[in-house]
Amino acid sequence: MLAIRSTYHRPTRISGRARCALIAALAALTVAADATSTTAPAQAATTTQAAPAQTLVITGAGDGHGVGMSQDGALGYAQHGWSDQAILAHYYTGTAIGQAPPNVSVRVLIGSKVQTIALEKYVRGVVSAEMPAEWPPAALEAQAIASRTYALTAHAGGSRFDVYADTRSQVYRGVAAETAQTNAAVAATAGQIVTYAGRPAITYFYASSGGMTEDVQNAWPGAESKPWLLGVPDPYDVGPQFDWKLSMSFATASARLRGLVKGRLRGIEVLTRGVSPRILTAAILGSAGNTPVSGAELAARLGLQDTWAYFSVRAGRAPVKPEPDHSAPSPPGPTPAGGVSAG
Repeated sequence: MLAIRSTYHRPTRISGRARCALIAALAALTVAADATSTTAPAQAATTTQAAPAQTLVITGAGDGHGVGMSQDGALGYAQHGWSDQAILAHYYTGTAIGQAPPNVSVRVLIGSKVQTIALEKYVRGVVSAEMPAEWPPAALEAQAIASRTYALTAHAGGSRFDVYADTRSQVYRGVAAETAQTNAAVAATAGQIVTYAGRPAITYFYASSGGMTEDVQNAWPGAESKPWLLGVPDPYDVGPQFDWKLSMSFATASARLRGLVKGRLRGIEVLTRGVSPRILTAAILGSAGNTPVSGAELAARLGLQDTWAYFSVRAGRAPVKPEPDHSAPSPPGPTPAGGVSAG
């Protein structure tokens, strides 16, 4: 979550040398202004008025890629009495609960070494690393099943290993991560995995959906569509990452978008959105032309929590002005004006 912090600046003491330089500079400006005023007073007034500084204002929702199970949403459903299986069936459309093969192991890349770990032992080292141990049992059990399934269906390292031990796959911290609550959730769901049409179904998850999940092919360009990884409403995801706001100067935005800005940055135009409505494509508007960019790259460059974002511009003290957005009407969520609705 991003916060805005104000800082008090105490008056700065000016040295004698700096004072002299300042006086000289002011004198030079006065001479230049006088010279201009004798020839073109109207032009002088125009050229000495500085353009107001522009700020890019971004409002958004969610924290993560938006595909599959929202952990904050799972918490909300558990608090409303949903079981682990009901939670999983909501996020992974058309799936059922099956059983993992007996005596299966997971190859985990830890540092530079690959360790082969029994599946249940591995899951015990994941659940509390991915979800707070004090959350309701149904949420922890849903996480245990999703993590177990993900371990069996992810092939991050090809033939060398199955999963990373960090957020590139899912976080694994070994025995040090185990708690009584999370171990109980793993034991209560021992061997259970998510299946689609009788086969293990890869179970992506992340922190917060912002109120709706996304189709997998929209989240990652080139990804194959999966019938169980479709965008669904997520009304109980109201955690701390549900909505957010970020402001940055045009200079900062230009630096982060280096290589994509032609000329001077003029703004950001959204072209298409997914179902959630996360940005699929956008254009970086420059004084010398526009540059197409994917929503994923745009979010990564600007340091956004999610691709569910809306852009506005503030010039000086003028009201915030929404940037062009050619996407179709979207479900309730962050609005171009900067407000956020829970729907």
